[in-house]
Amino acid sequence: MGKFTKINISNKFELANNLSLSIIAGPCVIENKKETFDLAKKLKEICLEKEINFVFKASYDKANRSSADSYRGPGIDEGLEILSEIKEKLNVPVLTDVHKINDVEKVAKVVDIIQIPAFLCRQTDLVVECAKSGVPVNVKKGQFMAPEDMLQVINKIKRFNNKISLTERGVSFGYRNLIVDYRSLEIMKMFGYPVIFDATHSVQRPGGLGNKSGGDRQFVPTLAKAATAVGVAALFMEVHKNPDKALSDGANSVDLKMFKTMINQIVKIDKLIKDF
Repeated sequence: MGKFTKINISNKFELANNLSLSIIAGPCVIENKKETFDLAKKLKEICLEKEINFVFKASYDKANRSSADSYRGPGIDEGLEILSEIKEKLNVPVLTDVHKINDVEKVAKVVDIIQIPAFLCRQTDLVVECAKSGVPVNVKKGQFMAPEDMLQVINKIKRFNNKISLTERGVSFGYRNLIVDYRSLEIMKMFGYPVIFDATHSVQRPGGLGNKSGGDRQFVPTLAKAATAVGVAALFMEVHKNPDKALSDGANSVDLKMFKTMINQIVKIDKLIKDF
């Protein structure tokens, strides 16, 4: 296995640990068509200004909400229709996550990257079904897993598909708290595949507000800059026009102003570390 495996993203750019940093960003969940499209457009403009490769992300169904009463999303059909329109009209790659095996075939026809959520990264049938789709597969490392454990997830996928990336999103530390061990990024990079850092879920406080998760968004820039300094393929961020009113993960989402400030700083760090 080569040290720097490159993943082609819809013939638009390549994702690799030694290439310039890419950004995967968008709201936690699709709330409505207009706001989702407008946000995707603004995120693209910010990334384009800094010549950063951009992937738009959003979920059509958040199946792992804290409360049964929490908003989950518009569902697969409407959600994929919105993502497809964003992809075509804005000419940007799109990513979404799947929680059910039966969703994979539909999702794979639309998205450029299919994502396996952290809590499901050990579900062999789901992992294999995503791999068989032929679409690049991004796997979030479970909050309960050591980075070395992700090698077994890679082995499940590469039997069918070598377009693999791994995402660090923090590890459980006591109750309702996550920490980031930056050694994890280096350990997973040793497997040869692109490593992504999820800067916003890493500051989440799962279930911290009782019927929903809390978070410390003020620390997102710090963690994002640190991961960029380690040298990763991409940063993953949840962005919302008004995080305090977001229907999911608002406490750990950033607004457009914070996002743009971070991008300005991150580009400089990435160029310094990778010597572009």
